[in-house]
Amino acid sequence: MSNLSPMVNLPETPETLQRRCAQLEAEVAALRQQVQWFEEHLRLAQHQRFGASSERSDAIQLHLFNEAEATAASAVDAAPEETIPDTRKKRARGRRDAALKDFPVERIEYRLPPDAQHCTACAGPLHEMGEEVRRELKVIPAQIKMVEHVRYKYGCRTCEHEAITVPIVTAPMPRPVYPGSLASPSLMADILHQKYTLGLPLYRQEQDWGCLKRYVGGDAVPKMCPFYPT
Repeated sequence: MSNLSPMVNLPETPETLQRRCAQLEAEVAALRQQVQWFEEHLRLAQHQRFGASSERSDAIQLHLFNEAEATAASAVDAAPEETIPDTRKKRARGRRDAALKDFPVERIEYRLPPDAQHCTACAGPLHEMGEEVRRELKVIPAQIKMVEHVRYKYGCRTCEHEAITVPIVTAPMPRPVYPGSLASPSLMADILHQKYTLGLPLYRQEQDWGCLKRYVGGDAVPKMCPFYPT
């Protein structure tokens, strides 16, 4: 059996063929006009996205809607792209510098050794003509140290030998934040900041302290809440 498809029945008269050709030419012209319209629509979208001015965009948009009334053979002129300087990086850099202005700066300088400060072309001496700066933030973990508050007691030698009772005078010392706790004012400030500002629960903070968790002042937080309303 043959796999050839049956041939299409062609019109028999030349007049019918001419009418068919005219119909196909009209369809091709209409399709070309649609393609041209979509190309112009795409060109306008790219123009609006990549920085063309509003005046030029309005002109192209007006030309787009007038194109529907143009003939299929009309050509569409592409509008030249306008270059608009990008100042976003400059603004972002200014905001970043303002945010970093209060941080202490550690400057690490890298210079050529003296024996390498010679021109590779003529062997003449080199001089410093500028510098290239790269910035990065370095985090120093929290440092904890034990502070011992030592106050001395004083007695009277004369009373020790002659009097029945000996007065004892003790040097004044600041009161602890919470009696019986290892918490200092700075530690309590950090605990309260973590809890009420950053929303870190006390049990999460106690995990960081390990075996010292019962001594660092977590029990003092409820007693201090009236002084730190939330």
